[in-house]
Amino acid sequence: MAPQLLTIEVSRLDGGHVRLRLAGDLDYDSAPDLVAVAAELRGGDHQQLTVDLAGVGLCDSSGLSALLMVRRAAGTIRLTGVSPQLQRLLDRTGLTELLTVEHAEDDLRAIG
Repeated sequence: MAPQLLTIEVSRLDGGHVRLRLAGDLDYDSAPDLVAVAAELRGGDHQQLTVDLAGVGLCDSSGLSALLMVRRAAGTIRLTGVSPQLQRLLDRTGLTELLTVEHAEDDLRAIG
């Protein structure tokens, strides 16, 4: 199966809230794109950053590293749309201690 190119949609919402909606694979080839977008946002007036991962099919160690770099640049981030597979990866690596993950109630039942 061919890797899916990562697209990143930036939405500036009310109150300094910025949402990054990712679709595709967050891997070695695409992780630098996410880091670059976060670096561009660093100097802005946003106060809250949400990363929507619902459209991410694959996230490897480079993708996890990119999420940590985004957190470092932004201060705090919220992850939404986290698949059960990615949630298990975050749990196993201990990254749920550093990254805030928001789940819908249906998502919690699928993970549990």
